[in-house]
Amino acid sequence: MYAAGAPHPNREPSLRLLERIAQGALDAYVDAETLQEILHRYRAIGRWDEGRVVFDRARQIVPNVAPITAEILDAARVLLDEDRVLMARDALHAAVYRITGATVLCSYDRDFDRIAGILRRNPQDLLG
Repeated sequence: MYAAGAPHPNREPSLRLLERIAQGALDAYVDAETLQEILHRYRAIGRWDEGRVVFDRARQIVPNVAPITAEILDAARVLLDEDRVLMARDALHAAVYRITGATVLCSYDRDFDRIAGILRRNPQDLLG
């Protein structure tokens, strides 16, 4: 969202990370919930034409999509029981990370740092 959005300090590192993924320099997955967030956000703010482009580009750059399964939903529920402050979407992304065996969760969201076993990195940390 930073890469496609308005000017922001996180925009440039996000764009550079997506370029590295597109070039094949980094192996990356996106979960289905992240793609759904793109669809939801752009539709909600009345910018669907732009949202369609953002979605299509995301799918081209990161063609590997982790599905949201019953196992992942169950794991997210457990995470929500363990952390009363954790938001549901974050729990879902963390559950995808755990279930799929991902090695790094790329996000600016420091809430992931509270979850045991999650190795979160900011996009700029992966540009080196």
